[in-house]
Amino acid sequence: MNGPYVAVIGAGQATAEQERVAERVGELLAEAGAVLVSGGRGGVMLASCRGAHRRGGLTLGLLPGPDRAEGNPFLTVTVPTGMGELRNGLVARTADGVIAVGGGWGTLSEIGFAMRLGRPLIAVGSWTVEGPAREPSYPTADTAEAAVSWVLRQLG
Repeated sequence: MNGPYVAVIGAGQATAEQERVAERVGELLAEAGAVLVSGGRGGVMLASCRGAHRRGGLTLGLLPGPDRAEGNPFLTVTVPTGMGELRNGLVARTADGVIAVGGGWGTLSEIGFAMRLGRPLIAVGSWTVEGPAREPSYPTADTAEAAVSWVLRQLG
């Protein structure tokens, strides 16, 4: 696939609103021809994959465990890494850009990897991190549409 690879990261135990936003992000990414990358399990990951799947998009799940059956049913490609939380680095490395929706500590680690790798990153209701100069390290968006539009512009 020639489109950009965009990771959608966020809580495995997401709120209904986070799932709604993530699903819309997935739809918009699929409509734009992007490949959706995720951790492949539940919550934000499942909702974004469901949205992309509904629009005929390609979804890639990098699972923490060794069993493909742990992946959500909306994955096109399932990769059981067997790496546990260390797979978060693979999610960031695989993606050209990242959209964070909500999230916990695992999401924060993916944000850190994305920043270290210089990936364009935007957050919707997720962590905000300041750099050493007390400046925000990445932008935030209020809607799925704004987040997807921003990340796709950054990726050309």
